[in-house]
Amino acid sequence: MATDLSFSLPDEPGGLAKAAKALGDAGVNVEGIAGLGGGGHGHVHLLVEDAGAAKAALEGAGVTIEGDREAVVVDVSSEDRPGKLAQLATAIADGGVNLAACYVASGSRVVFSSDDPAGLRSALGM
Repeated sequence: MATDLSFSLPDEPGGLAKAAKALGDAGVNVEGIAGLGGGGHGHVHLLVEDAGAAKAALEGAGVTIEGDREAVVVDVSSEDRPGKLAQLATAIADGGVNLAACYVASGSRVVFSSDDPAGLRSALGM
């Protein structure tokens, strides 16, 4: 199952490299990533298929997982155009679903996570 993991890293050189090496050494493929820095930390959202292996690898590297949500992934490769994100976001809002995260993954896919994945899928017609 596609999973959005979130965690914070120290805002210092090598923070992301350490986490990425742990994932790579464990054979975990990173399918999507979003990261922002601020307040002395970097906050990362990561799309993976094997959440168990990813969590074990990250925790083994000293990373504390802060969030673990089912990810709803929308392939927009055939409709990658201006306004597509607005269309998706409006459908989600009209469905009354609050988002925890939204980011782009490899292969022209948009990743959404929420505390209500069933409502999210319903709002998107999935």
